[in-house]
Amino acid sequence: MGDIISAVFLAVIEGITEFLPISSTGHLIIFEKIFTLSGPESFQDTFLIVIQFPAILAVLFRYRRVLLPLVNSDGVKKDWFLLWMKIFVAFLPAGVVGLIFDDFIDYYLFSPGVVAVSLLIGGIVMILFEHVGYVKDRIPTIRKTSFQFALGVGIVQCIAMIPGVSRSAATIIGALIFGASRTVAVEFSFYLAIPTLAGASFLRIFKHGIDFTPNEWMLIIIGSVISFLVSYIVIIFFIEFVKRKGFSLFGWYRILVGVIIIFFSLFF
Repeated sequence: MGDIISAVFLAVIEGITEFLPISSTGHLIIFEKIFTLSGPESFQDTFLIVIQFPAILAVLFRYRRVLLPLVNSDGVKKDWFLLWMKIFVAFLPAGVVGLIFDDFIDYYLFSPGVVAVSLLIGGIVMILFEHVGYVKDRIPTIRKTSFQFALGVGIVQCIAMIPGVSRSAATIIGALIFGASRTVAVEFSFYLAIPTLAGASFLRIFKHGIDFTPNEWMLIIIGSVISFLVSYIVIIFFIEFVKRKGFSLFGWYRILVGVIIIFFSLFF
């Protein structure tokens, strides 16, 4: 029962934080210290990566008319093909860097201290960026994005290899820098999550295998279902919130969490 509670809690954290610019990896690094699954450490590491995969399904389901349309005309077919090519181009930089440096990042950077500093710096950048301003709405729709835009966002996404930076925050800010509207920035970040999270999941499974016990498979299934449901709700909430309020609240949240982590690291 303890493992089930831990699996549910970790899946809820994953579902909430995966698409918000507050770092899902950073939160999971912290909370896995409290809600630890039994079994080898490799299983918990794999669990935390694999439950990201249902978030992909949540994006595909929510945006199925864009990402998986009924291709019934040459125009729709061309738009669909170009969108997926842009997603692939954006994924390439992080895919290559992650493949090369995955072990290095796991060994040297997965720590509460790195997460805290990343959350603080990212929060400050997010607040400054929102208030200083940027070139708004030069790219008002996903269809208007270019391959140069996709590559630029993909390069910025590499910064999110550092735990606590947040893949979502990096890609959203990158998209805004290159002229996307808030809505386009968030939607492109959602789409880019598909190959990025799939690649991370398959890489971790390849490294640790899938030779799990029946109990471990049960925990993965439970975590996956919870992750999908929570992710889908967050996707709907987030894009509507950003349209109205912007990103400042998330920046302040990152700073608060970073300070709390540093405080507990120093005094407990």
